Amino acid sequence: MTMTPEDRNTGVASELYDEAYFLHACEGYAEFISSEGAELSRRLAEAWRAAGIAPGMAILDIGCGRGEILRHVASLGARAYGVDYAQAAVRMSRRIGDTAPTEHFPVGVYQADAKRLPFPDGSFERVLMLDIVEHLYPVELDAALAEAFRLLRPGGLLVVHTAPNVWYDRYAYPVVRAVRRVMGQGAAYPRNPREFLVPENVHVHVNEQSLLSLRRGLRRAGFQGLRVWLSSPPQQRREGLLFRIARTLLFDMPPFRWFFERELFAVGER
Repeated sequence: MTMTPEDRNTGVASELYDEAYFLHACEGYAEFISSEGAELSRRLAEAWRAAGIAPGMAILDIGCGRGEILRHVASLGARAYGVDYAQAAVRMSRRIGDTAPTEHFPVGVYQADAKRLPFPDGSFERVLMLDIVEHLYPVELDAALAEAFRLLRPGGLLVVHTAPNVWYDRYAYPVVRAVRRVMGQGAAYPRNPREFLVPENVHVHVNEQSLLSLRRGLRRAGFQGLRVWLSSPPQQRREGLLFRIARTLLFDMPPFRWFFERELFAVGER
């Protein structure tokens, strides 16, 4: 595999992922702050449902962040393990892990690199990679997916969530931005789509995916029985009939929805 100049970097600096990032920029922070991790954001809840976690399973959350998924795994009576290379994430996840019911399995949280994880082959029934893919350079992502495959037991599942859909950023966002500028709303739509809504993403997003690229990456790692799908956050806007018709067309009908929906989910089986 040919390495790009970006791939030769050591990756995004872990210091960028401090507690301020997890509490003010990382998706799901509002639900986390209001419920101390008891409530999952819409994205995380959809991934949780796709994982099909059952009591007694061993679950690994790669890039565990604040730790709310670990709390839910432990509360269900499954074995919860989390890894993150950011010290702030490890501290936060350990605090959340300490709130797990004492009658269930203890939560294990470790500081580790997603490309080299400290677990034996076939240790887990489920591996979760939620909102980490876009933070890994291509060669890093391939290595992390290979590690996820190695760590799963036969028949185990990898569950992925990543955003934004790179086809949205490349092709749909310029159209949306042009329309919004005509409407006098251009200040909310910066030229660089990575700045849209979450300016911190300029510094930490390095490898957004499409339906095709995510599927290819999972296949290279050996995953089978792939399901890859798109989703979008609900829109709470009051708009005229023309905009409602356009939104239905662009977000609900292929091929337009392949470009306008902003989130990707995937499930792959070892």
